[in-house]
Amino acid sequence: MRRAGVVLVAAVMVAVTACSGQEDAASGEIAAPPSDPAKVSGGITVLTNRTDQIADGSLKKYAAEFNKIYPGVKVKFEGLTDYEGETKIRMNTENYGDVLLIPNSLSVEQYPNFFAPLGSSIKLSAAFDYTDHATVGGKVYGLANIGVANGFVYNKAVWEKAGIKDWPATPEEFVADLATIKAKTDAVPYYTNYKDGWPLTNWTNAIGSPSCDSGSYDSLAKTKEPWSSGSDLYEIDKLLYTVVEKKLSEPDPTTTNWEDSKAQIGSGKVASMWLGSWAISQMRAGAEAAGKNPDDIAFMPFPAKRDGAYCSVLRPDYQYAVNAHSENKEAARAWLDWYITKSGQAASEGSISSVKGAPLPDTLKAFSDNDVTMIPQRQENIVDVNKIDKASEIGITAQGYRQKLVDVARGAADGDMDSYFGELNGKWAEAQQALGG
Repeated sequence: MRRAGVVLVAAVMVAVTACSGQEDAASGEIAAPPSDPAKVSGGITVLTNRTDQIADGSLKKYAAEFNKIYPGVKVKFEGLTDYEGETKIRMNTENYGDVLLIPNSLSVEQYPNFFAPLGSSIKLSAAFDYTDHATVGGKVYGLANIGVANGFVYNKAVWEKAGIKDWPATPEEFVADLATIKAKTDAVPYYTNYKDGWPLTNWTNAIGSPSCDSGSYDSLAKTKEPWSSGSDLYEIDKLLYTVVEKKLSEPDPTTTNWEDSKAQIGSGKVASMWLGSWAISQMRAGAEAAGKNPDDIAFMPFPAKRDGAYCSVLRPDYQYAVNAHSENKEAARAWLDWYITKSGQAASEGSISSVKGAPLPDTLKAFSDNDVTMIPQRQENIVDVNKIDKASEIGITAQGYRQKLVDVARGAADGDMDSYFGELNGKWAEAQQALGG
C-alpha cells in the first residue's frame, strides 16, 4: 500500500490532553545524530505504510545495508495497512514505534507533544528541503524522505489511441479529452479511488497550480469564500465534479480498489488518476506486471497555464519522526538519517530526494522538457488555516468532503455543484469570522 501524503494537516487528531504521557514528551530531549556508528546500539521499531516493501523484502534489504554501518542496531518494521487510522489509535499510548511517519491528522503545533526534536531549523534547512513543514519554535520535528510534484498519472498509450498527444491546457480541454477517450477506447477515462478515500485528498495538493501561486494555500487564512469562481479550490473541485457528473469516471466509485488500480492503469483499463509523482514508479510496476510497456505510464500537470506555463506544486511526502518516548533515540535517528541520505530509496523509485540540491528524477523528465514551473508551497499561515478548517468541520485535507462532492456529482447525494460550494463557503466564512478573521 502507498498513500499520497497530504501536504498540510487537518487538526482532527485525538486531543493532546487525552493522550497518556504527553506532558513528559514535551521535555524536548533531542534525537541527535550519532557521532560514532560503532557505539550505537539497541532495537528500534519503524512504523511504515509501505506494506508492499515488507512483502517484497525491500525494507529488509535496506536494513541489511544499514547494519553494515550500524551493526549494533536491530531494525524491525511494522507495516500498517490503514496507517492513518491505526497510528492515530496507537498515539493515545507511548507505543507508536521508535521511527514513524507523522500522521496527516496531527496538526503541526502538536508535534512537540509526540516527537523528539531533530535539531535547529537553521541547521537542518541547510541540508534538507521542506523542513519548514515540521518546524515548531525553531526546532524541526520531522524530515521528509522525498518531495512530491503533483499531476495526473496517465497511460500514454491509451491517450494516443484516442488520438491525443498534447497535454490539455485548460480544465475544459481535459474534460473533452476524457470524453474522447471514452468514445474511442474501452478504458475508464478517470479513476477516483473513492472507496479507499485517501487518493481523493491529493486533489488538495493542486492548490497553487491553477494560479501558479506558492502562497495560494496560505491565503486561505484570509479568504472568506474559497470555493468562489476564479479561486484555486473552485477550479480544482469543479474539475473533479465535472469529470464525475459527465460519467467519465468509473461506473460505481464505491467498489474502487487502490491496489487493483495500479494494474488497471498499467494494463490500459484506466486512462488517468490524479496523484503525486511518487505514484509513477508504482504504476509502471503495475504495467510491467500486466505484461505492458512501463514507459506507457506518464505524468502531466494540472490542466491550467499561467503566462504560458504549467505549474506543479512541490510538497513533502510523509515526514519521518522519532517517538519522544523512544528508549533508543540515537539508534532511531541513525536509521532516519541513513534512510533519507544514504539508502538510495528515493532515486530507486524515481522520487524527488529531500536532500538539498538533489536533481529531479528521470520520472519527471517530461516536466523538465516542457518547462513546467515547480513551486514550493509556503507554510507561513498553516496554523491559522488549520484552525479555520477545524472550526468549519470541512476537512480540506481529509477525504470526506470530496467523497461527498463525488456523491453529489453522481446523483447519490442531494444538491448540485453550486449548492455544495455554497455550503462549503458558508462553513468556511462562519469559522473564519468566529475566529476573528
